Amino acid sequence: MASFEPPYPPYDPTDEKGFSYETVLKRWPIILTKLIDHVHNVNHKLIMEESASPSREETVEEGKRIISEVSKLKYEMARDRAIAKLADDGEADFEKFNEELDKLTEDGKGTWFKAPWLYAECYLYRFLRSLFSMTKHWKEHDPFLAGKLDSFQASSAAIYKLAATMQELEVTKADLQSDVTKLDVLFNEMIQMCLWFDLSLLTNLTHEDILKLQSVGKEAQEERRSFILHDDEKAAFSHLKTLKGARIDFVLDNAGFELFTDLVFADFLVTYTPYVSKVVFHPKSIPWFVSDVTPPDFQMLFTSLLKSDFFTTKSPPSENDVSNLTSMVHRWQSYLASGTFALSVPPETKLGASNEMLDFWTMSYPYWEMQSKAGKLYEWMLGSELVVFKGDLKLTGDVSWPASTPFETAIGPLAGAFPILSLRTSKADVVVGVDQARADELDAQDYTWRFGGKYALISFVPRTT
Repeated sequence: MASFEPPYPPYDPTDEKGFSYETVLKRWPIILTKLIDHVHNVNHKLIMEESASPSREETVEEGKRIISEVSKLKYEMARDRAIAKLADDGEADFEKFNEELDKLTEDGKGTWFKAPWLYAECYLYRFLRSLFSMTKHWKEHDPFLAGKLDSFQASSAAIYKLAATMQELEVTKADLQSDVTKLDVLFNEMIQMCLWFDLSLLTNLTHEDILKLQSVGKEAQEERRSFILHDDEKAAFSHLKTLKGARIDFVLDNAGFELFTDLVFADFLVTYTPYVSKVVFHPKSIPWFVSDVTPPDFQMLFTSLLKSDFFTTKSPPSENDVSNLTSMVHRWQSYLASGTFALSVPPETKLGASNEMLDFWTMSYPYWEMQSKAGKLYEWMLGSELVVFKGDLKLTGDVSWPASTPFETAIGPLAGAFPILSLRTSKADVVVGVDQARADELDAQDYTWRFGGKYALISFVPRTT
């Protein structure tokens, strides 16, 4: 794949109306404060335990050091201090982050408010990971897990409804596989279901907003359609119809309810259509962007769904609710056992473990650098009949593309290498494939439409090589 240099620069991180400035000023301090509170609460519980032990004391002291380092980071970030180099923590890619930081520093962009947003955001989570990875007792700790679980536990209504829907499909399975019109309708509903959830934006959404985004009824989906600014769903389904027993790949985004909907979508494809026989899921190697799926998150979802007391509900579910969900999860487990569903890495992969199929996703590079930076992963993707990217703007990079730029232009030499379906809610400045007049109109009304999570884009590019 040829080297690719976008014809436009990154968005100006010092632009006070932009997402980068808003992020450094408000989003990251909130995230860091929550992390500090979380570690403090874990320490407090340990201190209150009746029986003391050397390991407990060591854990508490390590927790205090983590709190101190995150507090220092928060202080320096607010004052636009220089971004510090990552320590050699024995995990992947710290030197690559440092090499890129050296270049930014040479250009006068090595501080928190001046660094390009994409680099700074990726660096932040890699730095946080290093704080935990260099401890003895917190090495496997995910500081964002509690938030992922809290949201997931509050999603029972949507989860039971989706499980009931899948059970209804089971009754008409034979008819569905030969009825392309019905499959088309269901494919569209699955696409919309997968678009609208992201924990990293919860600082801007009320509980009522979240419940609305999780609703799965036809009326809600029709309402959302006006917020999809680019829609290649029909082209994606046309491609899908050409497949027979194909392997497809999901590059995962958020854990919890969104991962659940990804699995529902995958279940639909392998169980009720003749087009797909295997789905491979690609997680992140470390706690990433607050809510992204790690291998432990993927494992935990199945056991959580089968726990009778997992969900926080005012009233117990009906027997049918439990039966429908249990039946579906058992089917997923059988798919994992048979290889119909698979994780891109061994399921027992620990946080921070380096793997050629995993490391690239948490680098700060745009995805058009996959071939040169992650050759094994790129070769794997070449064998896929459809790669579904969940919410990742790294396909287009942190580039100030005009909104009317075609999606296939913005993903550079990745276009045509393998079939790509991108399902993205707008949560950063970058928007492509949108009518320029419409984008200008929205910019004039309220620029935050670009990163508020209210609008979405469904983009498809076929294989051409």
